[in-house]
Amino acid sequence: MIKSMTGYGVAGFENEHLVIQVEVRTLNSKMLDLSIRSPRQFADKEAEIRNRVQAILDRGKVSVSIDFLVKGNQSLPVQLNEDLFKTYYATFERLASSVGEKSADLFKLALQAPQVMVSTAIDREDNDDWAQVKLVLEEALIRCEAFRVDEGASLLVKLKENIDLIRQGWQAIKAEEPNRKEKIQSRIRGHFAQWMDEHSFDANRFEQELIYYFEKIDINEELVRLETHLDYFIKSMDTEVNQGKKLGFISQEIGREINTIGSKANDAGIQKLVIQMKDELEKIKEQSLNVL
Repeated sequence: MIKSMTGYGVAGFENEHLVIQVEVRTLNSKMLDLSIRSPRQFADKEAEIRNRVQAILDRGKVSVSIDFLVKGNQSLPVQLNEDLFKTYYATFERLASSVGEKSADLFKLALQAPQVMVSTAIDREDNDDWAQVKLVLEEALIRCEAFRVDEGASLLVKLKENIDLIRQGWQAIKAEEPNRKEKIQSRIRGHFAQWMDEHSFDANRFEQELIYYFEKIDINEELVRLETHLDYFIKSMDTEVNQGKKLGFISQEIGREINTIGSKANDAGIQKLVIQMKDELEKIKEQSLNVL
């Protein structure tokens, strides 16, 4: 069963001391592309987070956001350099006065000046805190994975619909193939009938050339291979996991057979069916990019 690479999971924890919330978002990517936003006191846990993400989500563009709040903490999460702030403010005020500008926004400018406010890590024993964060992270990842499974089920239905439409085109072409050969043969004989009456021509040689021509435009082998690829595509979706790349390869083979049929057909009706099949195949290729 296939899974989507689009997912979302959120989990939280709260008691009398802590509030923790973890949010996980995923999009499609050829490999694991992980972005982590977490408090500074957990900066050394990035490798551990990456290992858990890869173990559960495998691959994709993954964004993990960890919010951690200590209740009742009266200390500021930033350190203010008051002397530097006063220096900035005095300098800005002097410059404003020298050019005749008002100084209404100088407080804000000085407060936002470099090195005035510096983030500080909360001074806590974080072993127990990290153990709780890990539990919340694990829950968010599991929920994201469940979201991917549900999205994969919807994606499976869409892909099967696209394959069924291509198969309908394949059936129509297969039914039209005998008529196509008769029409081409009649057209060739009609074009050469008068020329053959007016010129000496080896009828046996003509038949041989006609057979050779029909061998070149025969599409039965392509129809057989196309059916095989369609069946294999469905089988891979139903019986295997993490097959997004394989589905992409199979869709390329499907496209190759459809293109060959179109180039050999030399028939307006079949060309129309080929265009419709190509349209469905493009939808499959686009959707397959989001399959894990």
